[in-house]
Amino acid sequence: QVQLVESGGGLVQAGGSLRLSCAASGRTFSPYAMGWFRQAPGTEREFVAAITWSGGRTYYADSVSGRFTISRDNAKNTVYLQMNSLKPEDTAVYYCAARLGWCYAYGCRNQYDYWGRGTQVTVSS
Repeated sequence: QVQLVESGGGLVQAGGSLRLSCAASGRTFSPYAMGWFRQAPGTEREFVAAITWSGGRTYYADSVSGRFTISRDNAKNTVYLQMNSLKPEDTAVYYCAARLGWCYAYGCRNQYDYWGRGTQVTVSS
């Protein structure tokens, strides 16, 4: 079993930055990819970014490309999401997820196996 715990959310003004962290634990942690997703009130959960655990390939939603950066520290079993130039429309609960199976490009945007409980990000205008 894998446990994912997000941290780093909070309230920030538009144009500001936040860095989210996701710490993974479990008997054996060897995902193919890690992802960040978000869900705003009244909307469906949407893909934000993903990174492959060994090769470090990254993928981003168009809405965050150029502003957000996903990275990982394999030794710490931790994945990060650096969010810059935040906008009010980035307000959501952000979830970390782990995918066990192989994926490439758009395939890394779904079919995740483990999920964290989320951390709230609120961007004020």
